[in-house]
Amino acid sequence: MGSHQDSIRDDSPHSLPTPATAAGREGLDALLAQPGRAVVALDFDGTLAPIVPDPDRARAHPDAVPALAALAPKVASIAVITGRPAEVAVHHGGFAGVPGLDRLVVLGHYGAERWDAATGTLTTPEPHPGVGAVRAELPGLLERSGTAAQGTWTEDKGHAVAVHTRRAPDPQAAFDALRAPLADLASRHGLIVEPGRMVLELRPPGMDKGAALRGYVHSLDAAAVLFAGDDLGDLPAYAAVDTLRAEGTPGLLVCSGSDEVTELRKRADVEVPGPAGVVALLAALAHRLA
Repeated sequence: MGSHQDSIRDDSPHSLPTPATAAGREGLDALLAQPGRAVVALDFDGTLAPIVPDPDRARAHPDAVPALAALAPKVASIAVITGRPAEVAVHHGGFAGVPGLDRLVVLGHYGAERWDAATGTLTTPEPHPGVGAVRAELPGLLERSGTAAQGTWTEDKGHAVAVHTRRAPDPQAAFDALRAPLADLASRHGLIVEPGRMVLELRPPGMDKGAALRGYVHSLDAAAVLFAGDDLGDLPAYAAVDTLRAEGTPGLLVCSGSDEVTELRKRADVEVPGPAGVVALLAALAHRLA
């Protein structure tokens, strides 16, 4: 496999990457050949929005919505697949009421929630009972963890609870120290722990981006799929694209590159430099399909 970085051409602002794998090239060719039957699926944090110390302040890259609005009418659908509540991603992304985005959906809580741009409708299930139990016990666990939990903070996602370590004096040490006790807490209440970029999320099993992506692609009978992500929580979506390929649906895997997480880089067909690179790729696709 060639270098992902070498696969990105810089000769034109609208140039498309040449995927470093045969499967990726087949996926891109299929998307370009039948855009009206293609799904473009994207993670939010780290992919459409730069990672920031406070997730409440995360916002989509300033060029993201224009690129999405230019591309959406030319494909079957654009799906933002995120662990955040769907309404939070819609707000932080600025997706509501944007002309051209009728074919965008947000699959929040790893697909447990769905927001449709065409109607503004949100559908959401009842939370797993274990989430409430974990929410109640978590403050005591962190207090007992002492210095290991210093500087950490929790994010209540409704259907999940996340512990962030990015603000700790040593973020990686706090992440490592809390991983086992949080896994034990999650297990006692029927949940799992999903590690991410300086965050440990306690959530119900069976909620992952792979299941959400595969189900959505099948629901549209899509002929091609692109998925872009940046974090460990995106690996199930990568695996879903591999499965879809094996079933005969070509796919393209894009990594929103960072120095914090390198696992996706090894699996991707194309690596781009963070959210700015993802947005440039979306804009190039829209231009190519004009």
